[in-house]
Order: sequence, then structure tokens, then C-alpha cells
Amino acid sequence: MLTIAGLVAALCTVMAVRMLTAEKPPEATSSASPENTQAIVNVGAFLETMQLTEVKEADKRGPIEPAETNIPMEKLKKGQKPPQFVIFSFDGGAGHTNWQRFLDAAEVHDARFTTFLTGLYLLGDRAEEKAVYDGPGHAPGVASIGYGGPRPQILTQVDDLNEAYSRGHEIGTHYNGHFCAGHEPSGDDWTTADWDSELEQFFAMMRGWKQMNGYPDDVDDLRVPPEAVRGGRTPCLEGQWDELVPAWKAHGLTYDSSIPSPSPGISWPERKDGIWEFAMPFAYSPAFGMTTVMDYNFWVSYNGGVSQPETAPEVRAKVRETYDYLFEQTYDGNRAPLLVAGHFNRWNGDSFNPPTADFMKEVCGEPDTYCATYQDVIAWMELQDPAVLEEILAQPPVADQRPSR
Repeated sequence: MLTIAGLVAALCTVMAVRMLTAEKPPEATSSASPENTQAIVNVGAFLETMQLTEVKEADKRGPIEPAETNIPMEKLKKGQKPPQFVIFSFDGGAGHTNWQRFLDAAEVHDARFTTFLTGLYLLGDRAEEKAVYDGPGHAPGVASIGYGGPRPQILTQVDDLNEAYSRGHEIGTHYNGHFCAGHEPSGDDWTTADWDSELEQFFAMMRGWKQMNGYPDDVDDLRVPPEAVRGGRTPCLEGQWDELVPAWKAHGLTYDSSIPSPSPGISWPERKDGIWEFAMPFAYSPAFGMTTVMDYNFWVSYNGGVSQPETAPEVRAKVRETYDYLFEQTYDGNRAPLLVAGHFNRWNGDSFNPPTADFMKEVCGEPDTYCATYQDVIAWMELQDPAVLEEILAQPPVADQRPSR
């Protein structure tokens, strides 16, 4: 009998193969990028020669002050039902069309979402730009996904990140090289030292992407402060807990949303070893059966992840049916945060993001419902009296099996 962990591992193996091209940013519509005017520096040279204070001196406008939380920060009384939180998150974060799609959808009801940025999407596609990255256990420049593209595309990406952060949306990390099973050493093989290197390079890219690409100083800065990144999702949900935790703590991360849930259903997060873990749920969907609640896994459950654009209308309906069902289960049940996890993609004829955007436009307007970031939900939980929070977190899961008839 296939266990939950076995099923997740199988899906992630397929996912690793599919992700070779799926997360590559869309091709640029502009002509080739202008010649860079400064010498490119690699991550190691940047870390040796550039101090954070020096980078900030060149940032004339300084970091952005994000919008305030959209959650009423109020303590519950014992026995009082918590609000229903919905946490939308997107892995990768490349693609202007999807940035605009979800920024517009969020405006309808002051929703917030989280984007887990892939660091390589801040680096160019030329060989000397790729060589900046040194993935643990791999040759410099090697990655399992595409890089950020030509200069106009990267500058648009930076503008989108700045705009999103200014509106109160959260930026987290999706790390860099996206090495999954089949492209070893992958995340499941990495040691704490490897994860330290991956995170150190991610934050260095945030701080020094202009220097690493050889861009001139007058190019607009990425004004999302690196210290605002407090959590992330590992590629293909890989990584060993005991190896990850020390690296997370060394880089100031306080939460994660990578580890497959140890039991079926949708539950409240758990604080373990000082880290809030928002486990990826394995839950029942009336459209896909028992599945990891993520767009790619829906696709695998539907047809094995085979691109059949003609089925897009059917898949969109199934995705929406799944989200509606899971919201109903949590809202009428344990009120656990509903994780709506996806990617900026156009898989299977754009089967997944249109229904996700429509769901955002509608569900975020439901009574006592807040579409919020991970960090804001954590702040709300940590505001509660310990005894009240313990009672909330201990509630049994919902959507943990097919309903009996």
C-alpha cells in the first residue's frame, strides 16, 4: 500500500523531470539586452568585497515600507472561533503576466499573497552571468531551471517585486538551482553546509544582482530588504529537517512551507525547533481524490502531468471545485489556514492560474475570511494567549478522507 510519504516522493520525482523547463521565465518580447557597462562579479567575489552597508549607500531611495497587515490583530477569547485564513503562495515568481494577474485579483478585497522567489531569476542568461551561481555539488552555472533572461526582463521582474512588496505582499525564498530527485545531489542529499551556501547565495543575489549582472548603478534597485524574507519553500518539497533547521536559523528564517504533512487532511501549522512549519497538506479533493494541495500535483493526479491544452476548461473547473470544497471544509470545520500553493506558469494551456485568480477574487470577500501572508498569520498566532492558541492548534484535520455516503 502506497503511503503518503511514498506518494509525495513519487510525485516529486515526476515533478523534478517536468520542472526542467516548466519554471523557466517566459521569453522576452524585446530585442537582445544592451551591453553591460560594468564587469560581472560572481557570488563569492561579491560576498568578499561588497558589504551590505555599501550596497545600501548606492540605494538612493532606500527599502520600501510595505502596506500594513490586512488582519485584525485581536486576541480571541477561550472557545471563540478563529478567522479563516487563506494563504496564497507561488513558487518561482517569474513572469510579468502572472504578477499583474494576481496583483489585480488581490486588489478586489485587499488580499495578500506570498511569492517564493527563485534567486536565479535575478541573473541573466549569458554564460558569464550564469557562472555567478555555484549550486552545492554542481558545476558553476549549472541549474535545473532557466535563469532570469535578458536585461529588460530582469528589470521588469524587479519592478514587479517592488510593486508587490509595497502593497503588502510577501517575498520568501524558493532558493536557487531547483535541484530535485534525478538531478543529484538534490535537496534531499544536501547537508546544512549546502543549504547555508544556497541561502547565502540567494541573499547575495538580492543584494548584489546589479553588480553580478554588470548593470550600471543607475538601474532601479530591488527595494525589498533581504531581512524581510523570513521563510520559503524548498524545490520539489525536498530537504531533511535536521539539515535544514540550522541553516534556516543562521539566515533568520522563522517559518517554512515545504515539508509534506505527516498525516492526511488540512491542519493548523506546528511550531517545531523554533520554526513554524506550514506543512504541505495531502487532502481529499472531489475532483482529484487524495492529493498534495498544489497545482502541479493536481496536474499529475489528472493525467500524469501530460500537456493536453484542449483539456484546460475541464481542469480549470476541477481546480476551482477543489478550492471551493477545501474552503468549505476549513471554514465550517477547524478554520485551519487554507494553503493555496501554485506556480507562475501556463501549464496545460493555462489550466491553473485563471481559476486560482478567480478564487482569490471571490473567497477573500467571504465573511470573517482574510487572505493573508505567512508572516501576518504567524503574528496573529503569536498574539494569542498560549492556552487559547494551544486549543486552536490541537484541532483535528479536515478533508482527511473521502466523505462516506
